[in-house]
Amino acid sequence: MAGKKYRKAQEFLKEGMSYSVDEAVELLEQTNTVKFDPTVEIHFNLNLDPKHQDQMIRTTATLPNGTGKVPNICAFSDSVSAADLKKAGAKVAGGEDLIADIESGKVALDFDVCVATPSMMRHLGKIARVLGPKGLMPNPKTGTVGEDLVAVVTEIAGGKFEFKTDKQGNVHSIFGKLSFGKDKLKQNLESFLQTIQDVKPTGAKGKYINSVVVCNAMGPGIRIDMDADKA
Repeated sequence: MAGKKYRKAQEFLKEGMSYSVDEAVELLEQTNTVKFDPTVEIHFNLNLDPKHQDQMIRTTATLPNGTGKVPNICAFSDSVSAADLKKAGAKVAGGEDLIADIESGKVALDFDVCVATPSMMRHLGKIARVLGPKGLMPNPKTGTVGEDLVAVVTEIAGGKFEFKTDKQGNVHSIFGKLSFGKDKLKQNLESFLQTIQDVKPTGAKGKYINSVVVCNAMGPGIRIDMDADKA
């Protein structure tokens, strides 16, 4: 079912071949199949079993050049004004009134991330059933709960994002836009690869990273040779 453009893009890749970071970044440009500026994705196949707490990854990262994505942030606070939070980058902000509006359906949950002050967490129990399944519940472990909520919102608006293992123990995320160019994409890719190494779970046994694949949105996967730059 692959389209003509996709098949043409695949011609740049050799079957079974893995590429260095430099080669992969070059190939991202050559295998672009769309006219718009695509998001560049990264997919890690990890030797983890997330059923075990010590084999899970859930953390945040800030890439050198950001992700190119402007997140929709919802901020819950009873101490900072909604105006200040919106100025920092929140799309929607408020206290118990905002919780009531979400509970009633007056405010839609079209957010990428929710943040809150610690004192608001007990009130969020009212909408935990709707926030939880969407992965929007603020969590101190991922830096989405803090006393200085303006700083939290500013960081996230500036490119800080969360990633975590899926049910199979793999990680799927993004590391920029194709328009960033080779140098910035290389910096972001190297930073993400290092971050994954840095957050290796304590319960990981044997080989940790089975494979890493990068691609443009709607483009073919480019496998990274994790040993290529280790000379």
